[in-house]
Amino acid sequence: MTASNSAPEPTEASNQKPTSKGAPTPSRAQQEAARKRPLVPSDRKAAARAAREQQAAARERARIGMASGDERYLPVRERGPQKKYVRDYVDARFSIAELVIPLMVVVIFGQLIPDINLQVIITLAMWAFLLLAVIDVIVITQLLRRRLAAKYGKGNVEKIGWYTFMRAIQLRPLRLPKPQIGRGQFPE
Repeated sequence: MTASNSAPEPTEASNQKPTSKGAPTPSRAQQEAARKRPLVPSDRKAAARAAREQQAAARERARIGMASGDERYLPVRERGPQKKYVRDYVDARFSIAELVIPLMVVVIFGQLIPDINLQVIITLAMWAFLLLAVIDVIVITQLLRRRLAAKYGKGNVEKIGWYTFMRAIQLRPLRLPKPQIGRGQFPE
């Protein structure tokens, strides 16, 4: 093998430099004048209206992205594959804790009943239901910790207790991000 075969020779076209860039270089004064913009727009009301419309459009994109579960629009507390797994698992399961908010409305109206014995019964039933809801969430949290440890490794499991509790006590239609799966469709 010879040296001429191993490397191609440069051609004359590749060695030539462009002779001109097509236009003269603008002076510093011309460049500064081209960059100048007024600090305050001439029509402040139109500029404010345009800024409000732009902000409203950005908020609407963020709202839709948040509802659909797009990671870019989620708050930091909602991001990550483990939080998504928790959301999907809680959304797939019916939880007793989902009924806490409707029960509280019933309890408020029940306290308006003049019979004191009935009020005591309603209050005791509410506390018993809250105890069941807390136990249910503790069971869900422990189950999720085991599943996350199996999926992501024992040392890589995030703290999910409060997140699971807050997701579980919300009514399903009011959860944000919106549930991405149906009931009974547990994540892998």
